[in-house]
This record gives sequence, C-alpha cells and structure tokens, in this order.
Amino acid sequence: MASLASLLASHARQGELWEPIDSRRIRCHACGHQCPIFEGQSGVCKVRFNQGGKLYVPWGYVAGLQCDPIEKKPFFHVRPGAIAFSFGMLGCDLHCPYCQNWITSQALRDPEAVSPIRPAAPEQLVRTALEYGAEVIVSTYNEPLITVEWAVEIFRHARPAGLLTGFVSNGNVTPQVLEYIRPWVELYKVDLKCFGDPGYRRLGGRLQPILDGIRSIHSMGFWLEVVTLVVPGFNDSDDELSSIAGFLAGVSPDIPWHVTAFHQDYRMRDPEDTPWRRTTPPETLIRAASIGREAGLHYVYAGNLPGLTGDLEDTRCSRCAHTLIRRRGFHVLQYRVTPQGACPSCHSPVPGRWANLHTKETRCD
Repeated sequence: MASLASLLASHARQGELWEPIDSRRIRCHACGHQCPIFEGQSGVCKVRFNQGGKLYVPWGYVAGLQCDPIEKKPFFHVRPGAIAFSFGMLGCDLHCPYCQNWITSQALRDPEAVSPIRPAAPEQLVRTALEYGAEVIVSTYNEPLITVEWAVEIFRHARPAGLLTGFVSNGNVTPQVLEYIRPWVELYKVDLKCFGDPGYRRLGGRLQPILDGIRSIHSMGFWLEVVTLVVPGFNDSDDELSSIAGFLAGVSPDIPWHVTAFHQDYRMRDPEDTPWRRTTPPETLIRAASIGREAGLHYVYAGNLPGLTGDLEDTRCSRCAHTLIRRRGFHVLQYRVTPQGACPSCHSPVPGRWANLHTKETRCD
C-alpha cells in the first residue's frame, strides 16, 4: 500500500478545485464529501492530498484502458453501436461492497486490489482512440470526479478531434466540479444506488449530493442517463424503486433509467444465501421497469440479463410506441431513429445524441 501511494504521489500535479480553509487545512471541491484536508493528508478518495498547503491530484497515467460498445457504459441514447474509448485511474470516494471495478476503485484501501498503472499523455490517448475508430471517449473504471483535472485535460484534446466526451460516475458532484467540466463533458451517466440516506452511508456517501447532482447535471444540459444496480435485500423493494423512479420522472420523464442485475462480486461473493448475495432475477428487473413506466418515465431499460427481460432492452417511441432500436445485450439488432433524431413513424423527437448506426467492433490492446 505504501509503495503504491508513493508511486501515485509521483504521478500528481497541483489541482484546481480547492480553496484554503486556514493555515492548516484546505478544502477539496471535486466531490460531494468536500473534504477538509490537513497538511500531509489525503481526502476520503485517498488520491487527492495536501502538500505544502496546496492540493495535489492524480495526473499522467491510466490504470484501465479499453474499447467498449457505447451500450456497455451504458448510454442507450448516444450513437448506438459506436465505440467508446474508456480510460480510468485509481481510487474512489465510495466503498461499495459489490463494486465491479474494485481492482481500480479500491486500490488504496484494499491490499488485494492491485492494479498496475502506465504513464500516458492526453495527446497519445486521443490519437489511440481515433486509431481504433472510437467516436466517444469516457472517463470510467474509477470515480472520474476525483481524477477530474486529468480527464478534462484529455477532453481538451478530444473535443477538437471530434470525439464526444463523457463521465461514468456515482454522481456525488459539487456545483464547482460541474462548472469546471461543463465546457468539456457532454455525456454523464450517474449510478443512483438507492433512495435512502442510511443505504448510501453503508456505501460511504450521502444521498442528498447525488439527488442535487442529478438535478444540476440535467438542468446544465449534459446528456444524462441513470443506472440503478438492483441488489436483492438492499434496494429492490417496491417503495425504494418507486421513490427512485418518481424522483427521476420529476426531474424529466425523458431521462433514460437503466435497472441492471446485481451479480456476486468483490466482498459479496460468499455462497451463504443471504439477500445481498443473490443474483438479481429477471422478474425483479421487469417489476422495476414496470414501476418506472408507471411513474411516468418514457425510457426504462433492463440490463445485464440479455434476452431474459422481453423488450426491455429496446428503445420505443414515447408517443406512438414504434420500436426504434432493438438490442440484445450490447448488440444493436435494428436501428430506426432518423438522422435528425426522430421517430420515422410519427416524426416525434427522440431525446439523445443520435447519428447513423455504427457496427464496427474492436477491442483495444
């Protein structure tokens, strides 16, 4: 752990999202914790630290690099079939026991989370993305808010090259970080993990900053999609799902809501048959989707169980119910959104960031 911390300290530079509190502390504004950080200490994320009365932040490396279908992020209303060039660093401001990216996100908390890093330059990453035919570049695999300065530097090169840019995030934002990324980030996926503060505190956070963040992300014009990983015994009750769906519909009925299946991972792989250790059945996702539609959401998707949830992987026109996009897993089987982003049947606009269907498939080395 100490050697990794030392290595990461050598891949850091002075950050921008902070202010002094007094002679002993500074405050970081990258995430909703807004940590007051003493000299020589780090914030909750373990990767943003106070050195000499200034905030230092991760810089100049990647810990994960991959080409994915855009549907895997998941963004279902952004250039279906396109390649998303995905990069990530280390660290997170939460500690979810079921994290599927725990090797990178928990690297400074858990000695079993060992993920090598490789030096990188923004120009190099953008060039590689273009070489692989990507149309989107996304900060993911760890929480992008805590490595935001590095992501923005990459996006400064990506936007002029014609790439869409996005965050795959827990949504634990601050007004300061949203203003900071606003010129450079177009797409924002938020994991809304539950709808109770006790539940969020079990994961290391608070509910209110995420709710405030979703409202702000939408009102500021980012393209927003929301995911809820439905975990048996944690957030799968009708009341919980209804609260989530009602909140999202109150922000906008056009926000796509993805309800996805939990599977055993990280600290929740014990075979003991307790609720948090069961895989989410298709029936639960179908029920969650029905709750979302009853709440008034126009676009509700069931994920992680390809072919087992009927038409809940498909996009339908919210006005005439014409099937616009048929999917199975991350594969687009049929695409009927017009180049202008409308339904070909009734000509109603379909919210999203559309373009002609892309079918090139590849993976980055």
